[in-house]
Amino acid sequence: MITLKDIKENNRFSALIDRANKCMEAIGYTEHGIRHCSYVSAISREILVQLEYPERIQELAAIAGYIHDIGNSVNRKNHGPNGACLAFPVLMEIGMDMDEISMITSAIGNHEEETGSVVNEVAAALIIADKSDAHRTRVRRGKYNPEDIHDRVNYAIRKSKVVVDTDNKVIQFSIEMDSTSSIMEFMQIYMSRMIMCEKAARYLECEFQLVANGQPINNQPVIDGSKLDEESA
Repeated sequence: MITLKDIKENNRFSALIDRANKCMEAIGYTEHGIRHCSYVSAISREILVQLEYPERIQELAAIAGYIHDIGNSVNRKNHGPNGACLAFPVLMEIGMDMDEISMITSAIGNHEEETGSVVNEVAAALIIADKSDAHRTRVRRGKYNPEDIHDRVNYAIRKSKVVVDTDNKVIQFSIEMDSTSSIMEFMQIYMSRMIMCEKAARYLECEFQLVANGQPINNQPVIDGSKLDEESA
């Protein structure tokens, strides 16, 4: 069976990820390269690990997370469906099972809030992992623009974390921000993404909780512990 290791070693996927990141840089977007892809892949998998989904479904989530943004190599608009169309022939060529391909491509094609829907467990995990990658390491080195709200918000986030509380069926995304931005600015650009995360968590039979600087934003009870953690130096 095709694994994440096979995907990472595939030159076509590597080239698409690299080109997508360069396209995003050209139009002034935050980092969308290997760091982002690796984070989304790892968190997508771990969400389903914690919720005890079958190991093969966990692996498919990791694969979908790793290649979810390759559609940015075509255009930012509709990059989810574009990415699904780019991934399909490559996955076919390397011999992946058609049912697995369709699960991955449907997740990739539905991960954006503008046109996407939560269509399966892989898509649900991918959505939460993708939308939770908010951190100062996403600001491109040497290119911080204080006039850009995306740069301001991401640079202000010193710590971000995803925790799965299996006992209470809660998926928590928490951030710690400094005063270079604000929770209000975070919500300006993340509101629709957080709403999509709520839908994704419900598909996984969980509640989604957003916590900013220790305060719950969407009125879910605060949970403790750290099973999934993203703290970049």
